[in-house]
Amino acid sequence: PSVLDSFALLSGQLNTLNKVLKHEKTPLLRNQVIIPLVLSPDRDEEIMRQTEGRVPVFSHEVVPDHLRTKPDPEVEEQEKQLITDAARISPDAAQKQIQSLNKMCSNLLEKISKEERESESGGLRQNKQTFNPADTNALVAAVAFGKGLSNRRPPGSGASVQSGQPGAGAIIAGASGIQQVPMTGAPAQQQPMLAGVQMAPAGQPGK
Repeated sequence: PSVLDSFALLSGQLNTLNKVLKHEKTPLLRNQVIIPLVLSPDRDEEIMRQTEGRVPVFSHEVVPDHLRTKPDPEVEEQEKQLITDAARISPDAAQKQIQSLNKMCSNLLEKISKEERESESGGLRQNKQTFNPADTNALVAAVAFGKGLSNRRPPGSGASVQSGQPGAGAIIAGASGIQQVPMTGAPAQQQPMLAGVQMAPAGQPGK
């Protein structure tokens, strides 16, 4: 109830103020001049709060800037000069200058957009992966541990070895990359090699 009462009071006051302002005898506020009544070089906390810390003091130095309704005389003179120069230009020349300016702006915007597209595409190229980690891991596992490789040999790829024959060797054709396992009981001296295939010593069965 207290909120509703306060709202009704404020609403009535606003209606009264609007009626006063809309009355024909009320002068227009835009025609009124604001005159500072109190100027002080001391810090004013109320002005600091109202201006969110932008104006600490309300002195004779800041009043002309904050209460001015016209630009500086230098700026006003430059504006008059620009208006005079614009009035001297013919409509055709003005149209040509407008078209030239629009063309320059269009070219500049096109260059900027092109640079943005190139930078974005360059960033995408740098961030894009050029390999598949799953394929790389599968290849490393196959080479290092033989994972996923078939153990079957094609027919005719290997020669049977008869045990007990001296000088018999194990010949494995077309099986490159197969790890050679030293046989138990083999002598410590270097075993002869034939065409890149380790030969078993005499009296030892081939493996």
